[in-house]
Amino acid sequence: MRSWTSKAQSSQGQSTASRSANLKVLGCYVKTNALLAIIAAVVGLWALQILFTYLSELEDLSDSYTMSDALRYILYRSPYFLEQFIPTGALLGAVVGLGLLANKSELVVMRAAGVSIYRIVGWVLQPALIFVLLALGINQFVLPHSNQLAKEINDEDSSSLVTSVRGYWTVQPRFQSTNEGSIGGDAQPDGSDILYIDYADVQGNIGTVKRWHLDNDGRLQTAIRAEGGQYSGRVAAPTASTEPSEQYRYEWQLNDMTELTINQGFESSQTKSASDTLSLPFAPESVYLLTRVAEDLSLTQLYDHRQLMRQQGNRSLEHELSFWQKLLSPLSILSLVIVACSFVFGSLRTHSLGLRIVVALLFGLLFSYIQDLVGFVSLATGFSPLLMVLLPIIGSAILGGYLLKRQM
Repeated sequence: MRSWTSKAQSSQGQSTASRSANLKVLGCYVKTNALLAIIAAVVGLWALQILFTYLSELEDLSDSYTMSDALRYILYRSPYFLEQFIPTGALLGAVVGLGLLANKSELVVMRAAGVSIYRIVGWVLQPALIFVLLALGINQFVLPHSNQLAKEINDEDSSSLVTSVRGYWTVQPRFQSTNEGSIGGDAQPDGSDILYIDYADVQGNIGTVKRWHLDNDGRLQTAIRAEGGQYSGRVAAPTASTEPSEQYRYEWQLNDMTELTINQGFESSQTKSASDTLSLPFAPESVYLLTRVAEDLSLTQLYDHRQLMRQQGNRSLEHELSFWQKLLSPLSILSLVIVACSFVFGSLRTHSLGLRIVVALLFGLLFSYIQDLVGFVSLATGFSPLLMVLLPIIGSAILGGYLLKRQM
């Protein structure tokens, strides 16, 4: 009796071990198929976008914008294209990978062997995590540099000054010290400055600077344009500053400056000088953040920008929206993969692979358009960017989960 029991237990253990080994083999097989299909889909969409960009750049070739410039622009812009097509590529690749298994009836065999749909979906989600990490890495380490290099070669909006507003604009109160020679002494209001900086880097270099000085009655007194400047250090802020928390002012030495002075009777005179001083309440790192558009900043830089806006009591919806879109992009990829699995196991399981691919592409485009739409709604209404970014992700995940549950 004991011998029979021990043999039964040994047989049961061997069966369990054999089942576990078989599941590992099946898991590796499904993961490999899904990974290869997703790679092929992402690379294919990426290559198509690069080709279309190349064809569009051919129309802009000139003596000043040569073929080598166009190729360098496409090279620097290609990481952005790759990051944009990872979600749709993951959706399409999952449909193709599982669809090929379904066409060979391999999924039917797995289901007959007792492998649950959720286990198969979990196997497909694991290779998708590789592209989640890839998208996060591109957003954090590649795009801030590659987008800037691309814009230096070909800034399509540089000639459209009416529709494009770049750089940093601010209105600063100006104070005139009443105790000469004393640092941080009493100061009296001396009108305000309207300031524009088109470019800045973290080393303290700034590009073109424009400054308009208005007196206490709002009349224009001077207009200054400088071709660039370098960070020179910080000094104690005047005690009459409107922001008591600002203990220091950071100064830049402006170069190649042209000043236009408006005299009484609306007479004007123009003078040129070698240099002048620009004073700001921000460190060079903060000025760099303020002069960059949201899509050119990494996740950490967008977070720093958000903290800087909070310190000022301001808010930039564009940067907040970009922050949440980049931070939650992994959830977008995973939710689309769940939808892709539902296409294979759901109502489309009896249809051809070609139809599944078409439906997947249409759904991927629809998801992208909805993401853009809710972004515009958030910018127009001021509604929470976090919630608006989450809505399409939650919606697609619920849809995929519902279609999968119907097959259980």
